[in-house]
Amino acid sequence: MLNWILVDEIIYNGLKEDINNFDITTDILIDKESKSLAHMLAKEEGVIAGLNVAQRVFEILDKDVNVKINVKEGDKVSKGTVIAQIEGSTKAILNGERLALNLIQRMSGIATISRKYRDIVKDIPVRIVDTRKTTPGLRILEKYAVRVGGCYNHRYNLSEAVLIKDNHIKAIGGIKKAIDKIKNNLSHTIKVEVEVESIEGLKEAIEAGADIVMLDNMNLEDMRKAVEIGRGKVILEASGGITIEELVETAKTGVDVISVGALTHSVKALDISLIIGKIIHF
Repeated sequence: MLNWILVDEIIYNGLKEDINNFDITTDILIDKESKSLAHMLAKEEGVIAGLNVAQRVFEILDKDVNVKINVKEGDKVSKGTVIAQIEGSTKAILNGERLALNLIQRMSGIATISRKYRDIVKDIPVRIVDTRKTTPGLRILEKYAVRVGGCYNHRYNLSEAVLIKDNHIKAIGGIKKAIDKIKNNLSHTIKVEVEVESIEGLKEAIEAGADIVMLDNMNLEDMRKAVEIGRGKVILEASGGITIEELVETAKTGVDVISVGALTHSVKALDISLIIGKIIHF
């Protein structure tokens, strides 16, 4: 599900950034009565996410533009697939083309890599989750794309959940002190996650009452030890630069969750183009 109030705000900001006062090229060249039929084409194989967002771009520019979507969110498409057709004002199509493509390309790239991660560990009982390493201003869309691809979301922002990280622990003077202070000032409905770098830190976090423990940059041997100690007591999350090549072995340690910043922070956009194929009226 998407919060369309927030999505519309992203689109309006994107249009203001791209068009500013007016589209000098389109406004001079294209008559306001001109209508066209265009199609959106996948130029490589991948998982589609964000068609509904791209559609909204054109609807905001002109409510009479008709977007026919040919595939479903989360569908894997092949090169050459026409994923949507756009019919209506030529000016609106050209005004919105770049923003619509930027968003759907980015979101589909995230969905594609998320599907790849999911499929690699589909037979192992582990969740692959994203992080807050998202493009500023686009987090709601990028985390949505992760879910479309089949992975899961970590906390949305700093207000949503507690995660006591190494710098918090250093600043306050220890894991137990941090957890005690958090729990004394926190609603009972919110879980407490703590980042640790050692087995000793894990034991301290468990004893202090953590609900979730993030194993930061631990090697596989220590992760296995952590699972033996923490199983049934806390949720265990592996984190820290885990590559796709390391995914299976990390999952086999028995951790519950693996967080992967690469799902959003270093994604290649899926190659999608928009082509005007027919002038309906000029």
